[in-house]
Amino acid sequence: MSDCLIIVESPTKVKTIKKFLDGSFDVEATVGHIRDLPTNQLGVDIERDFKPRYVNITGKADVISNLKKQAAKAKQVYIASDPDREGEAIAWHTATILGIDPASNCRITFNEITGNAVGAALKEPRAIDMNLVDAQQTRRILDRIVGYKISPILWSKVQKGLSAGRVQSVAVRMICDRENEIKAFEPKEYWTITANLSKEGDKLAFEAKYYGENGHKKALPNREAVDKVLTSIEGKDFVVTGVKKGTKTRTPAPPFTTSVLQQDASRKFGFTSARTMQIAQQLYEGLDIKGMGSTGLVTYIRTDSTRIADEARAAGKEIILKTYGKEYLPAKDRFYKNKNGSQNAHEAIRPSHLDLKPEDIRDSLTSEQYKLYKLIWDRFLASLMASATYDTMQVDIDCNGNTFKASGSKVTFPGYLAIYEETTDDAKEDDDTGVKLPKLEAGDKLNLNKIEDKQNFTQPPQRYTEATLIKAMEEDGIGRPSTYAPTIATIVSRTYIERDKKYLVPTELGAIVNDFMVANFADIVDKGFTADMENTLDSISEGNANWKEILKDFYGPFASTLLKAQTETAKVEIKEEVSDVVCEKCGRNMVVKTGRNGKFLACPGYPACKNSKPLRIETGAKCPKCGGVVLERTTQKGKKYLVCENGPKCDYMEWGTVLANKTCPTCGSFMVTSFFKRRRMIKCGNPACETRVKDATKEVKDESED
Repeated sequence: MSDCLIIVESPTKVKTIKKFLDGSFDVEATVGHIRDLPTNQLGVDIERDFKPRYVNITGKADVISNLKKQAAKAKQVYIASDPDREGEAIAWHTATILGIDPASNCRITFNEITGNAVGAALKEPRAIDMNLVDAQQTRRILDRIVGYKISPILWSKVQKGLSAGRVQSVAVRMICDRENEIKAFEPKEYWTITANLSKEGDKLAFEAKYYGENGHKKALPNREAVDKVLTSIEGKDFVVTGVKKGTKTRTPAPPFTTSVLQQDASRKFGFTSARTMQIAQQLYEGLDIKGMGSTGLVTYIRTDSTRIADEARAAGKEIILKTYGKEYLPAKDRFYKNKNGSQNAHEAIRPSHLDLKPEDIRDSLTSEQYKLYKLIWDRFLASLMASATYDTMQVDIDCNGNTFKASGSKVTFPGYLAIYEETTDDAKEDDDTGVKLPKLEAGDKLNLNKIEDKQNFTQPPQRYTEATLIKAMEEDGIGRPSTYAPTIATIVSRTYIERDKKYLVPTELGAIVNDFMVANFADIVDKGFTADMENTLDSISEGNANWKEILKDFYGPFASTLLKAQTETAKVEIKEEVSDVVCEKCGRNMVVKTGRNGKFLACPGYPACKNSKPLRIETGAKCPKCGGVVLERTTQKGKKYLVCENGPKCDYMEWGTVLANKTCPTCGSFMVTSFFKRRRMIKCGNPACETRVKDATKEVKDESED
């Protein structure tokens, strides 16, 4: 009989935590949630104060049986699920199933999986925080009501199989709104003039851009305006009229929050948000490090706080001092301000063991794990370092009353840039960082080497990438750290949104569903309404709002909206795309439908004829076995594979997708890209050829992550 049982969420944590404990402790896992609302009914009694009906999750019988068995043997049970709302709810459900009083000191939490953190948590057990549980229940009930009440209306008014979600529908609207902005955008013409200049006796040439007349800014709207300037400066001298020298500093960015980690990993590595969270979860729960066993490498990964623990700050400063020197530490410690509503009880995402440098444990990590760990490591250390400093120069140049300007800067002290530089989605074209200028003084005459004019047009707003959508959602208060990745994954899997390289684009179905939602459920897809609800959930978690009253206030107007949409809204007519494939059962031309697993062909004679088949997606590659066309297919779980059009007579099949514009250097066949044991791999599409690159992360990017 063990003296103490610790229950965590993930089996991976079991292995990591057991290292820190003696034989009097046993560690078991719930493997995520063990109770939830039923899947086949609403599961919420609206008439009885929105009382939820929880059931044990299908497939968890063995897990629950084992937990009960081990809990019965233990003198003390501690529930150590994740330190957030979802984790608190899992703790409450676990306590309920095991017959543990939630008010007893049965709950422990830790921000990182280290011996010190686990030991400290065991010294300070607490009761389950019912405010956090109520906030999670409210969110779950809201999402269930919205999904179960709106989806049937979508089925009857738009198309069968559709569904709606409280946060997901807002994300779809944001993407659709951006697409509408792009379609409505009218470009405006403008011109630029750039002079390539140099100082007499100095080989360093530089560029100066036309600014205006006599120091006053003036636009160049058309060719006529450009020709007027070019005529005016022809044969005239370029003279420096003013030089302004100065210095500037750049301060480091804070350590990572969840959303910023997802954004940076997307920009730097092309990771989807879901992939980033999957890898980060592995780093948090623990990996087998040579000579150490299972070791948690980073702190809790779902956080919107930039706070750093004092011990971690001290350890980070010590590394900076030893590696870079005293000048790389700021005169005063940096403390970053959190955004309103962030959970300051959590820390930012940082390394758990600063003695484990990324390079030292690289052999124990996959290439993706190493990339993400190093990114977290570098950002954390950089956040503690001194600012970078620059010498700057701004130059005004006159040519017959026409003003040109040039600017440049050079790094005089790299500071935090020695380890990390932040990337952004909106880099400025006129950024002068790194631009070198010769020594210039007022009165200097300059040689004109070349003059260039260029016609430009204003550009529409860019489509969202995963990184920019997450940034916008965070700024607007839509969702929370734990929801960004699953929200995007959901709207893609529902085929409301598709990826066009790195951009998110609404499908025709997504646009139709969004229009219907905007017309009939304006509040549900309103960013302000959704953000206010997130703030309300925060208030519940802080004990400042009653969850039942919140649900009552929501449901009254929502029920009226439901009734109106059901009784007053006309059915939406969707024009079906007719294919040239003839149904072999009834002779009709099959139509393209969209289902849970993407597009497929279906007979328009349904329900009299229920024939359906996968949509033919040709890859352009020839089958290496019989010469037929290679087709791309997708499994129910979204995994792509290749088959021959002549199947089943030809049994060619290969996992992955055809790599465009790549041929096998050995046999000349097409190449395939896929994943094997979490490593990207390129291989020849001909099964008779053994050419392959086992870890091709650097050699190729998947088109969906480009």
